[in-house]
Amino acid sequence: MYYKTQDPSLERSFRGHKDVITGLCFKPTMSQLASSSMDHSVMIWNFKPQLRAFRFVGHTAAVTGLDFASSGNLLASSSRDKTVRLWTPNVKGDVVVFKAHTSSVRSVQFSQDGEQLLTSSDDKTIKLWSTHRTKFQYTLAGHLNWVRSAKFSPDGRLIVSGSDDKTVKLWDLNSKTCIKTYWDHLGMVSSVAFHPSGTLVATASTDRSIKVFDIRMHKLIQHYGDAHGPLKIAGSSLDGNTASGGVNSIAFGGEDGEWLVSTGTDGLVKVWDVKEGHLFYTLHGHKHGPTTAAVFSPLGDFFATGGSDAQVMVWKSNFDTLNKVDTDLGKPATHKYSHAVHTDPGIHAPKQPSPISQVPIQSAGPHIVQKTIKDPEIVQVGAQIVETRPSPEPFEQKLQPLDPKNDQLLTTLGHISRQIDVLTQTMSILESRLTMNEDKIMELTRLVNPPQRYVQVRSGNSSPTIRDHQSRPRTVSHEPLVEDYVQQEQQELYIS
Repeated sequence: MYYKTQDPSLERSFRGHKDVITGLCFKPTMSQLASSSMDHSVMIWNFKPQLRAFRFVGHTAAVTGLDFASSGNLLASSSRDKTVRLWTPNVKGDVVVFKAHTSSVRSVQFSQDGEQLLTSSDDKTIKLWSTHRTKFQYTLAGHLNWVRSAKFSPDGRLIVSGSDDKTVKLWDLNSKTCIKTYWDHLGMVSSVAFHPSGTLVATASTDRSIKVFDIRMHKLIQHYGDAHGPLKIAGSSLDGNTASGGVNSIAFGGEDGEWLVSTGTDGLVKVWDVKEGHLFYTLHGHKHGPTTAAVFSPLGDFFATGGSDAQVMVWKSNFDTLNKVDTDLGKPATHKYSHAVHTDPGIHAPKQPSPISQVPIQSAGPHIVQKTIKDPEIVQVGAQIVETRPSPEPFEQKLQPLDPKNDQLLTTLGHISRQIDVLTQTMSILESRLTMNEDKIMELTRLVNPPQRYVQVRSGNSSPTIRDHQSRPRTVSHEPLVEDYVQQEQQELYIS
């Protein structure tokens, strides 16, 4: 007899976004799943089928990432509109907004204790904020290009970041300095993740590879060279990034962090066995483009994935579920080979339905039902907004209810104000350039036509004066000057 793990099973799929999924996060209590998208919105999916889903609107550009606080009472989202928003994940949807960076914000994460907020940006910096009153703390600068991903270590003492400059940096928060830079990737670093033990860091890149580093010895211990290749769709026209392949996101999972899930431009979801160092499962669920986001639940018994098909899928891991199989061998077998799981209707259908659909759901477990359940009704939430700016001085937040029309009006006025600022700056630059040109013309004119000078000698004891054209007379002494004699040959002398 030996033991064999069950395949992952698709438990639920959610449709409601209108563009590519960019981020996913389970609520710590496993009652909700949050997703962000290029459609400028954040969705909150309730696992109980009778509850409606919430669409949070307010960002004016693509939402790039999101994260739940450990308490579950706050949800942070980052966006290309340069802001970070803190939402209450309910139908009320109160939100605090603050401008976090001078360019697109690529990622956001709460610290384990929920006291700090970490953001990374296209302005090449990493910033830390106090969650209370969203007070700015300090900036970590050192990358030479966009910072696409930054994550806290489990103990909150370190930060790992990945950038388009092809480097991975490890930062010490006590000294606020970079203590190690890894140069192993040949392409842009798209995603980074800390192992739950805090001693390992996984990195993903557009060079198709996934690497795992031991940060105690600063040593590369695992390398998956061709983790995600190019997308293969017959008759499709692909852009440069999609055609060349690449890894889009990675996340550790399991009670001991023994699994690593990845998404990529090939449209697949892959699960890697970190302990054994090989591919464990390949999931064929998302269609018509790359997979873009994946995350494990806190206990690792579920994981969620998203892709360019604007669909969110929730899978039951089943990695720790063992089935006894009769065999002549007298010892357990080791799982050595990867498997492919398909979710096409009528193809590779599981022989038995999911155990979750057969037995009552335990209070400690997630409220997830089968994928046959209809998509929930979606409620668009008009959030209560307060606009804040990063400042070293504390400030009070006052919530002001705004309906969607007023919110849209304020957004339009903000765009107009920014355009006026740009025009003002442009006019200032043009004015300074015109002034410079005028000065240069005056200087050239003086060089081509030097001014004539004459000496006016008055009777009596009055001192002679030298006159320049277009200048006032100035008094000189009676003592002859050498330069006056030299220039006298080129001047016209008038004696009154």
